Amino acid sequence: MTGRERGLRADAARNYERIVGAAVATFEDIGPEATLEEIAERAEVSVMTLYRRFRNRDQLIRAVFDHVLATEIEPMTTVHTDDPWRDLVGALETAIEVLVRRRAIHSLALEFRAFAAETGQRFLGSLEPLLRRAIDANMVRQELELRDVVAVIIMTMATVHSEDLAGAGRRRYFALLAEGLRPSAITLPPLPPAEPEGATRACARRRGRS
Repeated sequence: MTGRERGLRADAARNYERIVGAAVATFEDIGPEATLEEIAERAEVSVMTLYRRFRNRDQLIRAVFDHVLATEIEPMTTVHTDDPWRDLVGALETAIEVLVRRRAIHSLALEFRAFAAETGQRFLGSLEPLLRRAIDANMVRQELELRDVVAVIIMTMATVHSEDLAGAGRRRYFALLAEGLRPSAITLPPLPPAEPEGATRACARRRGRS
């Protein structure tokens, strides 16, 4: 590879990161309806440069989901301390706080469910080692599945409202829901079978429309 080719690739990579970072900020400032022209202006690139990197708005939104996951959520899922419970709960707390802070991204996820589902599957994959460590350490119920811990995120998000500016309410309900993941000191009946994944997704869609 020539020095000129390396320079071109470096420029393309910088433009990519600049555009995606600008898209995240623009969506949060303006809302999901932000245009590509507004994003290009924020990124200080031409609209033609934006279209060279992303053929359409859908491609850019997919990149935004992946960027938020890679930079704001996934780093917490790589934390492995000597406390598997704290590692798992910390990852769930991080995901909730990012969704609360990135309300426009959350709205886009409801609109672009197919893209969001792909990013969600990647998140599940990163959560799995944390859940397995917590199960092996007997710090959570042995029958837990990944969808159970994801449900904690979904149910906590259902308690978020604009009047709770400090977030005390969602932290309270997250603590209550997270405690339900722990083994009980008393004998409890086993958990009922989990819903089929399709039914879980349909329920989440209904909540998104309400």
